[in-house]
Amino acid sequence: MSSTPANNDDDTPKDPLSEMLANLMGGKGMEGFDPAELAKAAGLPSDPNVLAQMLSQVQAMMSGSSDSPVNWDLAHDAARKAAAGDDPSITPAQSKAVDEALRLAEMWLDPFTDLEATAITGRAWSRAEWVEETLGTWQRLTEPVANSIAFAITSAMNEQLPEEMKSAMGGAASMMQNMGGALFGLQLGAAVGALAKEVVGSTDIGIPLADLQMALLPANIKAFGEGLEVPEQEVLLFLALREAAHARLFVQVPWLRGHLFGAIESYARGIHIDMSRIEDLAANLDPSNPETLQAALSDGVFMPARTPEQETALAKLETALALVEGWVDEITFEAAANLPAAAAIRETIRRRRATGGPAEHAFGSLVGLELRPRRLREAAALWSSLKEQRGIAGRDAIWAHPDLLPTSADLDDAAGFGARRSAADASDSDVDAALAKLLDGGFDNLPPAGEDNDGGTPGDASDGGPVAEK
Repeated sequence: MSSTPANNDDDTPKDPLSEMLANLMGGKGMEGFDPAELAKAAGLPSDPNVLAQMLSQVQAMMSGSSDSPVNWDLAHDAARKAAAGDDPSITPAQSKAVDEALRLAEMWLDPFTDLEATAITGRAWSRAEWVEETLGTWQRLTEPVANSIAFAITSAMNEQLPEEMKSAMGGAASMMQNMGGALFGLQLGAAVGALAKEVVGSTDIGIPLADLQMALLPANIKAFGEGLEVPEQEVLLFLALREAAHARLFVQVPWLRGHLFGAIESYARGIHIDMSRIEDLAANLDPSNPETLQAALSDGVFMPARTPEQETALAKLETALALVEGWVDEITFEAAANLPAAAAIRETIRRRRATGGPAEHAFGSLVGLELRPRRLREAAALWSSLKEQRGIAGRDAIWAHPDLLPTSADLDDAAGFGARRSAADASDSDVDAALAKLLDGGFDNLPPAGEDNDGGTPGDASDGGPVAEK
């Protein structure tokens, strides 16, 4: 009767990867291992070229920056790869067309806003250039939540790993420590790269991703215009008006960029990761199926319910985004009066901004934040009402200070905002006048309490009031 191997006490076949790790832990090393069999056991492709590419990514994971748990180099590479494909370089003709469209847009905007032109030179970008110019801003917006997720995943996986496995892994510990951040970087890069195929300019999502720049993406503008049955030049001019209006607002209202980013960062700081879900995932993680963790990140399964502080920050952000997009929407449409299809293009953009594209949804699931102006139409109506009440200069003066901005409640009653603001201003003026009079000594001659101007008591005969009975 044949003897049963010592490493297999029953008839149940062992997982090949687990058996290899057991052999390694037993001191047998890599002797006799076929690389192809090792790749197969680990669930890796047998194609040498594909395997080499994956191993280079693993090496990048192991050499991640110690300054951040998120591997931003991987995010950059993933974004570039996702944006690649049918992304030709910008031609001189395209650069000229975009520059001329933005210059014309600046002239068309002048009569419809009190904010001055920016004198920024317009540029035409490929999708890859959009990634390069905006990735730093994406890093700033997502780093707080990225750090939280990376630390949580690393902690959970380390806790789930047996002690003997930790010692056996040896030098691979650094890979484990960087794996969560690397996977997040890959997912974020893929989302940003996909977004590069949808956006038409540098401010298309309502925030200035590239500071002090105006840019349009000809390839995406062409795709946007397909199906509209509108001449491409007309679409280009309308989108140039929007880009120039955004740039004018963010340049001439210098506090606005920080106001938006501050709301985003306040929201992100409040994100707390659902550790129970990460622990469940780590406990059941299949080494041969790394897509499980990637899918979990994409679906946003680690994001718990928002805290009250997050809800406040999110409401502030959504209102600010709506006000920005509503103002741009309103003056763009006014300036585009000479374009026959202006109304159709405007409605298409409104619906696009309200619903968001697939890449924007992917980004939202990943970081728990969607940068969409949910109340764009109400905000546009408010700016229109303010123009009728106060004129162009009075409407644009609202941007002078963040305290002057309409609130979410004001969006509910756009027509009544002007009257409420005028009443508030009048009340403030009364208080200011009374305070000035007090500081100037204007109240020094007032009678003491309980006396009137003649020194008597209120209501006596000298005041013409009733005389007390004797």
